[in-house]
Amino acid sequence: METTKITGAEALMRSLEHEGVDVLFGYPGGAIMPTYDALYDHKESLHHILVRHEQAAVHAAQGYARVSGKVGCAIVTSGPGAMNTITGVADAMIDSTPMVVICGQVGAAMLGTDAFQEVDVVGVTQPITKWNYQIRRAEDIPWAVARAFYIAKSGRPGPVVLDFAKNAQTAMIDYAPQTVNFIRSYNPVPSADAASIEEAARLINQSVKPLMLVGQGVELAGARQELLELCEKAQIPFGQTMLGLSAAPTNHPLNMGMLGMHGNLAPNVMTNQCDLLIAVGMRFDDRVTGDLHTYAKQAKVIHFEIDPSEVGKIIKPTVAVLGDCKQTLAQVSALVEPTTHQAWIDGFKPYAEKEYNKVIDAALNPTEGPLLMGEVVRRVSEATNNEAIMVTDVGQNQLFGCRYFQYTHPRSIVTSGGCGTMGFGIPAAIGATFGAPERTVCMFCGDGGFQMTIQELGTIMEQQCPVKMILLNNNYLGNVRQWQYMFFNKRYSFTPMLNPDYEKIAEGYGIPCRTVIERADLADAIKEMLATDGPYLLQCAVKEEDNVLPMTPPGGSVDDMLLEVK
Repeated sequence: METTKITGAEALMRSLEHEGVDVLFGYPGGAIMPTYDALYDHKESLHHILVRHEQAAVHAAQGYARVSGKVGCAIVTSGPGAMNTITGVADAMIDSTPMVVICGQVGAAMLGTDAFQEVDVVGVTQPITKWNYQIRRAEDIPWAVARAFYIAKSGRPGPVVLDFAKNAQTAMIDYAPQTVNFIRSYNPVPSADAASIEEAARLINQSVKPLMLVGQGVELAGARQELLELCEKAQIPFGQTMLGLSAAPTNHPLNMGMLGMHGNLAPNVMTNQCDLLIAVGMRFDDRVTGDLHTYAKQAKVIHFEIDPSEVGKIIKPTVAVLGDCKQTLAQVSALVEPTTHQAWIDGFKPYAEKEYNKVIDAALNPTEGPLLMGEVVRRVSEATNNEAIMVTDVGQNQLFGCRYFQYTHPRSIVTSGGCGTMGFGIPAAIGATFGAPERTVCMFCGDGGFQMTIQELGTIMEQQCPVKMILLNNNYLGNVRQWQYMFFNKRYSFTPMLNPDYEKIAEGYGIPCRTVIERADLADAIKEMLATDGPYLLQCAVKEEDNVLPMTPPGGSVDDMLLEVK
């Protein structure tokens, strides 16, 4: 193979190009400066987005990865730069987001001396990455980069961190690109067992009251068609986890809604009435299961899962179907007999009607009083013909967003699930505009989370990212306030927010902004926002003490949801 003598920093650039990287999110600094110098000559092929804080670089890489299906890439300096990425790395790990983070590091000769901006990045990130590696020699760069991208995107995706010593960036090597598609002892996709496929099909064929739980794994595998074919063939109703909400269209007749603490009443109640629970690409998070002592005790359980470590970790399955669910769902579907479960499906309707009458109608169709978060979310969704990407921050904006936005296309929800990271919304939305430039990106945020990464309005300004930001301003840390209202005797301990003038802030960044207070102005404001080229901030003054319902009380059973609070 022909080689070329170049610096390690240049080798990194060429290795990233070899992996198909087209967008980088980052922030330069001393220990990564040789790499940024090399990047100067690759500005056409490697589009670098200068964020305003390193945490935003990783969240933007997450947003990019989640909507594009590619590996997100962030690049930062050593010490505080690397440490500022930790939240995003942990977030990507728990939410299975493929990402490679490249951190500068002091020279190898100085490691362990407490040199300026030296931190043990490998030690810190080991528990929250699929793999991490310290590149101390320039000749290891092509191998390390190829291995990093392979691990990040294969099997159950996740983050990889490369700690890039400064001497390795400046040393000269004979460069040749490398490709990694196999690592000894690493089996990213376990082989499906024929006996488990047959047993899963048998359980489905015998079932009278089956319920499918659809997780993000369906999205990651690109298995929407296979999922719907199985559900339609066997007439299996399904509920979705928060990260799995766009794995199937919202309006599909078998879609019973969102699972979990603030999900829909029907799929939660029927979890404890089904005779067969079929989990696909989900990990039985505590916000989905509630009290494990009462969770689906009457049901047999099939678990379709690519990660063997998740099988039996929370819920012990009757049968585990390991492998890529795009293949395993199709294999099981081939053995399933066409049938109908109309009486079982009809059993969901009374609970859906009860929730609509008690909660949803009031949330979406108020006739007086202040604006409600739910109605704002639904009106934005409808104005995009339910075809936009929804990005959320964390809190009530996230929960109302997930409940009332509607989804048509895959990869249409970007939110922080397992980590629940406030400040996620703005930078993740920036990344989403680069990952899916042909789609509309609507970002819902509360006034608390908005201020956590408000500096990224500078990134939006510089890049003219067409993010449609909907700020749901209730002058509270709303989700914490709700818990204080319900479980802490209405003692609002440090949850009221004194907010700045967001219109003036937007003006300072050159971003069009409009504030809506009256319901009569909402439709026109949304229309104006969507018709505006580039970014837009729509501030909605919403009801201050609105609550997200239904709600399963902490530690409660999934079929014991509260439809009102007193």
